[in-house]
Amino acid sequence: MNSTSSPVILQTDFTNIERHARGKVRDVYRIDGQLLIVATDRISAFDYILPTGIPDKGRVLTQLSLFWFDFLKDLTPNHLLTADVDQFPKPLLPFREQLEGRSMLVKRAEMIEVECVARGYISGSGWKEYRENGTVCGIPLPAGLRESDKLPEPIFTPATKAQTGHDENISFERTCSLIGADLAATLRERTLAIYTRAARFAETRGIIIADTKFEFGFVDGELVLADEVLTPDSSRFWPAETYRAGGPQFSFDKQFVRDYLESIRWNKQPPAPPLPEEVAVKTGEKYRQAYRELTGHEL
Repeated sequence: MNSTSSPVILQTDFTNIERHARGKVRDVYRIDGQLLIVATDRISAFDYILPTGIPDKGRVLTQLSLFWFDFLKDLTPNHLLTADVDQFPKPLLPFREQLEGRSMLVKRAEMIEVECVARGYISGSGWKEYRENGTVCGIPLPAGLRESDKLPEPIFTPATKAQTGHDENISFERTCSLIGADLAATLRERTLAIYTRAARFAETRGIIIADTKFEFGFVDGELVLADEVLTPDSSRFWPAETYRAGGPQFSFDKQFVRDYLESIRWNKQPPAPPLPEEVAVKTGEKYRQAYRELTGHEL
C-alpha cells in the first residue's frame, strides 16, 4: 500500500455476481460458495449513511482487519481465505480497481446473532448505564468511577444485533437464554482473551483500545472470528498521550464527522447532509493515522 489516496468508493456493482447483503459500510457478494466482503468508503453517523465518503476508509478497515487476523491467528481461527485479488475467482478479476486493498474472500459462516463486546474502560452506552444503575449490562462495578476510567479488569458486555438503530446491550444471562450457556461462556472467554492481547499490544503503540466488538460464526462446526476486527469503526481507539479520565476522549474514528453534524444542528432525520471536503479529508487522515500507529506501516 502506498500513501496516495484511492478513489472514494460509495457503491459497488459487479456484473453477474450475486449480492448477499449490503450494510452501512460493507457490500457482501456470494461467489463459488464463498463470500466476498468489500469495505466501501461510506460512513454513518447517528444511524444514517452520509452522502459523502471518507477517503481510504474502506482500505483502512480491510487492512487493519487483515493485520489483526494474522496477529491473533494462534488465539482464534477466522473466516479469511485471501485478500489477494489475483487469487479471487476469475469473474471478479475485471473489477480489480474496485477490489484492490478493500476486499476479502472469506468462508461463509453461520453467524451467531450476538455482538461480543469487550470493555476495558467505561464510556459510551456503558457509561450511561453506570451513571443510572452502577452497572454495565447488569455487571456491578465499583462506585465512584469517572467517565473514561479504566475498569479493574475487562468485562464482556454482549449486545443483540439490530438491523436498524442502535444495538441493544443485554446481560450475560440473556445471552445464555438466546444461544445457550456453553456457547455464551466460550464467547465470553474468547472475546476477553482477544481483547486483552490486542489491548496490550496497542498500548506499546501508544493507543488505548477502550472497547471493541467482535462477531463470531461457525464454519464446518468450528467457531471462527469473522467480519471486521479491531478497526476504528468497531472500536474506541484513544491516543494514550492525550488520555485523561473524567470526560470524553479524543478518538481515531468519526469524531470530526459527529462534531461537524452537531455544529450545523442537524436534526438527525433523513436526508443526512453532505460533509465539507475538509471534514471528509481530516477524518480520512485519522483513519490512516490509526492504521499507521498500530501497524507501523503506511497504508
